[in-house]
Amino acid sequence: MPPRDHTGRGRAVPQKYLVIAARIAADIRQGRYQAGELLPSEAQMREMYDVGQSTVRRALAELRTMGLVRPHQGKGTVVLAGGGDLPSTPVDRSVRRSGRRWRMTDLPAAEPPTVSRTTLEGIPALLLGQPDHDAISVDRIVYHPDSGARMAHRVLIPMSTVADVPALQEQPDQDISHLLGLLSDAGLALSITEHVSTRIPYPDERAALHLSDAAPLLITHRLTTSDDRPLLVEEFTAPGDTCQLVYSIAASKGSARPRE
Repeated sequence: MPPRDHTGRGRAVPQKYLVIAARIAADIRQGRYQAGELLPSEAQMREMYDVGQSTVRRALAELRTMGLVRPHQGKGTVVLAGGGDLPSTPVDRSVRRSGRRWRMTDLPAAEPPTVSRTTLEGIPALLLGQPDHDAISVDRIVYHPDSGARMAHRVLIPMSTVADVPALQEQPDQDISHLLGLLSDAGLALSITEHVSTRIPYPDERAALHLSDAAPLLITHRLTTSDDRPLLVEEFTAPGDTCQLVYSIAASKGSARPRE
Protein backbone atom coordinates (compact mmCIF):
# COMPACT_ATOMS: atom_id res chain seq x y z
CA MET A 1 0.00 0.00 0.00
CA PRO A 2 1.47 3.43 -0.90
CA PRO A 3 2.41 5.74 1.99
CA ARG A 4 -0.29 8.06 3.26
CA ASP A 5 0.40 11.75 3.03
CA HIS A 6 -0.83 13.53 6.18
CA THR A 7 -0.95 17.20 7.05
CA GLY A 8 2.05 18.57 8.83
CA ARG A 9 2.19 19.55 12.46
CA GLY A 10 2.68 22.81 14.21
CA ARG A 11 1.15 25.37 11.85
CA ALA A 12 -2.36 26.48 12.83
CA VAL A 13 -4.78 26.16 9.92
CA PRO A 14 -8.26 27.75 10.00
CA GLN A 15 -11.02 25.14 9.94
CA LYS A 16 -8.44 22.41 10.26
CA TYR A 17 -11.07 19.69 10.57
CA LEU A 18 -12.06 20.44 6.96
CA VAL A 19 -8.43 20.15 5.84
CA ILE A 20 -8.16 16.77 7.60
CA ALA A 21 -11.46 15.56 6.16
CA ALA A 22 -10.39 16.62 2.65
CA ARG A 23 -7.07 14.74 2.97
CA ILE A 24 -8.76 11.56 4.17
CA ALA A 25 -11.45 11.87 1.47
CA ALA A 26 -8.70 12.13 -1.16
CA ASP A 27 -6.98 9.06 0.34
CA ILE A 28 -10.25 7.12 0.09
CA ARG A 29 -10.93 8.13 -3.50
CA GLN A 30 -7.34 7.33 -4.52
CA GLY A 31 -7.59 3.88 -2.96
CA ARG A 32 -5.21 4.41 -0.05
CA TYR A 33 -8.09 3.45 2.24
CA GLN A 34 -10.10 0.57 0.76
CA ALA A 35 -13.82 -0.15 1.21
CA GLY A 36 -14.33 -2.10 4.43
CA GLU A 37 -11.04 -0.92 5.91
CA LEU A 38 -11.00 0.86 9.26
CA LEU A 39 -9.65 4.39 9.48
CA PRO A 40 -7.04 5.07 12.18
CA SER A 41 -8.54 5.43 15.65
CA GLU A 42 -9.36 8.86 17.07
CA ALA A 43 -6.29 8.63 19.31
CA GLN A 44 -4.09 7.82 16.29
CA MET A 45 -5.57 10.72 14.33
CA ARG A 46 -4.92 13.14 17.19
CA GLU A 47 -1.27 12.07 17.08
CA MET A 48 -1.05 12.04 13.27
CA TYR A 49 -2.52 15.51 12.80
CA ASP A 50 -1.46 17.11 16.10
CA VAL A 51 -5.01 18.22 16.92
CA GLY A 52 -7.51 17.76 19.72
CA GLN A 53 -10.32 15.24 20.01
CA SER A 54 -13.04 17.72 18.97
CA THR A 55 -11.21 18.49 15.70
CA VAL A 56 -10.88 14.79 14.89
CA ARG A 57 -14.55 14.16 15.64
CA ARG A 58 -15.63 17.10 13.47
CA ALA A 59 -13.48 15.74 10.63
CA LEU A 60 -15.08 12.29 10.97
CA ALA A 61 -18.54 13.86 11.07
CA GLU A 62 -17.71 15.69 7.82
CA LEU A 63 -16.63 12.40 6.21
CA ARG A 64 -19.90 10.78 7.32
CA THR A 65 -21.85 13.67 5.83
CA MET A 66 -19.95 13.10 2.57
CA GLY A 67 -21.09 9.47 2.69
CA LEU A 68 -17.52 8.12 2.67
CA VAL A 69 -17.45 6.38 6.06
CA ARG A 70 -19.74 5.10 8.78
CA PRO A 71 -19.18 4.19 12.44
CA HIS A 72 -18.93 0.49 13.27
CA GLN A 73 -20.07 -0.27 16.81
CA GLY A 74 -17.12 -1.37 18.94
CA LYS A 75 -14.57 -1.25 16.11
CA GLY A 76 -14.16 2.29 14.79
CA THR A 77 -14.88 4.07 11.51
CA VAL A 78 -15.15 1.96 8.36
CA VAL A 79 -14.75 3.10 4.75
CA LEU A 80 -17.83 2.63 2.56
CA ALA A 81 -17.91 1.14 -0.90
CA GLY A 82 -18.86 3.21 -3.94
CA GLY A 83 -16.85 6.32 -3.17
CA GLY A 84 -19.63 7.85 -1.12
CA ASP A 85 -22.04 8.30 -4.02
CA LEU A 86 -25.05 7.37 -1.86
CA PRO A 87 -25.61 6.49 1.79
CA SER A 88 -25.33 2.77 2.38
CA THR A 89 -28.82 2.01 3.74
CA PRO A 90 -31.84 2.66 1.48
CA VAL A 91 -35.13 2.86 3.42
CA ASP A 92 -38.26 2.35 1.32
CA ARG A 93 -40.93 4.83 2.42
CA SER A 94 -43.38 4.08 -0.40
CA VAL A 95 -47.12 3.74 0.29
CA ARG A 96 -49.15 1.23 -1.72
CA ARG A 97 -52.91 0.69 -1.67
CA SER A 98 -55.34 -1.83 -3.10
CA GLY A 99 -58.93 -0.88 -2.29
CA ARG A 100 -59.10 -0.47 1.48
CA ARG A 101 -55.87 -2.40 2.04
CA TRP A 102 -52.65 -0.50 2.64
CA ARG A 103 -49.11 -1.78 2.43
CA MET A 104 -45.85 -0.21 3.58
CA THR A 105 -42.40 -1.69 4.08
CA ASP A 106 -42.16 -2.92 7.67
CA LEU A 107 -38.69 -3.12 9.22
CA PRO A 108 -38.07 -5.79 11.88
CA ALA A 109 -38.32 -4.68 15.50
CA ALA A 110 -35.21 -4.59 17.67
CA GLU A 111 -37.36 -4.37 20.81
CA PRO A 112 -41.05 -4.95 21.64
CA PRO A 113 -43.24 -1.86 21.02
CA THR A 114 -44.16 0.40 23.93
CA VAL A 115 -47.74 1.70 24.17
CA SER A 116 -48.47 4.71 26.39
CA ARG A 117 -50.81 7.67 26.84
CA THR A 118 -49.15 10.98 26.04
CA THR A 119 -49.82 14.68 25.46
CA LEU A 120 -49.29 15.96 21.95
CA GLU A 121 -46.54 18.53 21.52
CA GLY A 122 -44.04 19.80 18.98
CA ILE A 123 -44.37 19.08 15.25
CA PRO A 124 -46.90 16.21 15.67
CA ALA A 125 -49.21 18.51 17.66
CA LEU A 126 -48.94 21.20 14.97
CA LEU A 127 -49.66 18.76 12.14
CA LEU A 128 -52.63 17.27 14.00
CA GLY A 129 -53.85 20.71 15.11
CA GLN A 130 -54.24 19.43 18.68
CA PRO A 131 -51.54 20.88 20.95
CA ASP A 132 -51.74 19.59 24.54
CA HIS A 133 -54.43 17.05 23.61
CA ASP A 134 -54.22 13.41 24.68
CA ALA A 135 -53.10 10.67 22.31
CA ILE A 136 -52.02 7.03 22.24
CA SER A 137 -48.29 6.71 21.50
CA VAL A 138 -46.79 3.51 20.08
CA ASP A 139 -42.97 3.54 20.07
CA ARG A 140 -40.69 1.07 18.33
CA ILE A 141 -36.98 0.64 17.68
CA VAL A 142 -36.52 -1.06 14.31
CA TYR A 143 -33.47 -1.98 12.28
CA HIS A 144 -32.48 -2.51 8.66
CA PRO A 145 -31.81 -6.24 8.07
CA ASP A 146 -28.89 -5.62 5.67
CA SER A 147 -26.89 -2.90 7.44
CA GLY A 148 -28.17 -3.24 11.03
CA ALA A 149 -28.86 0.53 11.17
CA ARG A 150 -31.28 1.28 14.02
CA MET A 151 -34.25 3.61 13.55
CA ALA A 152 -37.13 4.86 15.69
CA HIS A 153 -40.79 4.70 14.69
CA ARG A 154 -43.62 6.33 16.61
CA VAL A 155 -47.34 6.38 15.86
CA LEU A 156 -49.47 9.03 17.57
CA ILE A 157 -53.23 8.48 17.53
CA PRO A 158 -55.26 11.36 19.01
CA MET A 159 -58.03 10.32 21.37
CA SER A 160 -60.47 12.23 19.16
CA THR A 161 -59.66 9.76 16.35
CA VAL A 162 -60.01 6.82 18.75
CA ALA A 163 -63.45 8.12 19.77
CA ASP A 164 -64.61 7.85 16.14
CA VAL A 165 -62.81 4.55 15.39
CA PRO A 166 -62.76 2.60 18.71
CA ALA A 167 -61.07 -0.42 17.07
CA LEU A 168 -57.82 1.59 17.07
CA GLN A 169 -57.65 1.31 20.86
CA GLU A 170 -57.95 -2.48 20.93
CA GLN A 171 -54.55 -3.19 19.36
CA PRO A 172 -52.76 0.10 18.69
CA ASP A 173 -49.40 -1.71 18.43
CA GLN A 174 -50.42 -3.42 15.19
CA ASP A 175 -48.37 -2.38 12.15
CA ILE A 176 -49.34 0.88 10.48
CA SER A 177 -50.84 -0.90 7.45
CA HIS A 178 -53.37 -2.55 9.80
CA LEU A 179 -54.21 0.75 11.50
CA LEU A 180 -54.84 2.45 8.16
CA GLY A 181 -57.04 -0.50 7.20
CA LEU A 182 -59.15 0.12 10.29
CA LEU A 183 -59.59 3.76 9.30
CA SER A 184 -60.57 2.73 5.76
CA ASP A 185 -63.03 0.14 7.11
CA ALA A 186 -64.67 2.96 9.08
CA GLY A 187 -65.53 4.60 5.77
CA LEU A 188 -62.83 7.26 5.79
CA ALA A 189 -61.15 8.28 2.52
CA LEU A 190 -57.49 8.63 3.47
CA SER A 191 -54.78 10.95 2.18
CA ILE A 192 -51.14 10.79 3.27
CA THR A 193 -48.54 13.56 3.30
CA GLU A 194 -44.92 13.20 4.44
CA HIS A 195 -42.83 16.04 5.89
CA VAL A 196 -39.03 15.51 5.98
CA SER A 197 -36.53 17.44 8.10
CA THR A 198 -33.12 17.02 9.75
CA ARG A 199 -31.58 17.92 13.09
CA ILE A 200 -28.86 16.90 15.53
CA PRO A 201 -30.02 14.03 17.81
CA TYR A 202 -30.73 14.41 21.50
CA PRO A 203 -28.53 12.35 23.87
CA ASP A 204 -31.24 9.71 24.46
CA GLU A 205 -31.76 9.32 20.71
CA ARG A 206 -28.02 8.93 20.17
CA ALA A 207 -27.92 6.15 22.75
CA ALA A 208 -31.06 4.36 21.51
CA LEU A 209 -29.99 4.39 17.86
CA HIS A 210 -26.29 3.77 18.54
CA LEU A 211 -25.29 6.98 16.78
CA SER A 212 -21.83 8.49 16.71
CA ASP A 213 -21.21 12.04 17.88
CA ALA A 214 -22.52 14.74 15.53
CA ALA A 215 -24.36 12.26 13.27
CA PRO A 216 -27.50 14.05 11.96
CA LEU A 217 -31.00 12.61 12.06
CA LEU A 218 -33.40 12.25 9.15
CA ILE A 219 -36.92 12.78 10.49
CA THR A 220 -40.18 12.21 8.63
CA HIS A 221 -43.64 13.05 9.90
CA ARG A 222 -46.26 11.17 7.89
CA LEU A 223 -49.70 12.69 8.37
CA THR A 224 -52.86 10.73 7.56
CA THR A 225 -55.99 12.81 6.94
CA SER A 226 -59.57 12.38 5.71
CA ASP A 227 -61.30 15.35 4.09
CA ASP A 228 -58.54 17.57 5.52
CA ARG A 229 -59.18 16.27 9.04
CA PRO A 230 -55.92 15.00 10.64
CA LEU A 231 -56.34 11.45 11.98
CA LEU A 232 -52.89 10.24 13.05
CA VAL A 233 -49.22 10.97 12.52
CA GLU A 234 -46.15 8.74 12.26
CA GLU A 235 -42.70 9.97 13.28
CA PHE A 236 -39.81 8.05 11.71
CA THR A 237 -36.22 8.79 12.70
CA ALA A 238 -33.13 7.43 10.92
CA PRO A 239 -29.36 8.13 10.94
CA GLY A 240 -28.82 10.78 8.30
CA ASP A 241 -25.20 9.89 7.64
CA THR A 242 -25.89 6.30 6.56
CA CYS A 243 -29.55 6.20 5.43
CA GLN A 244 -31.36 7.47 2.38
CA LEU A 245 -35.16 7.65 2.08
CA VAL A 246 -36.58 6.10 -1.09
CA TYR A 247 -40.11 6.84 -2.36
CA SER A 248 -42.32 5.53 -5.13
CA ILE A 249 -44.20 8.61 -6.33
CA ALA A 250 -47.53 8.57 -8.15
CA ALA A 251 -48.94 11.78 -9.61
CA SER A 252 -52.06 12.96 -7.79
CA LYS A 253 -55.11 14.13 -9.67
CA GLY A 254 -55.74 17.85 -9.64
CA SER A 255 -56.07 20.92 -11.77
CA ALA A 256 -52.89 22.53 -12.99
CA ARG A 257 -52.57 25.60 -15.18
CA PRO A 258 -50.27 25.08 -18.15
CA ARG A 259 -47.30 27.35 -18.49
CA GLU A 260 -47.86 30.22 -20.85
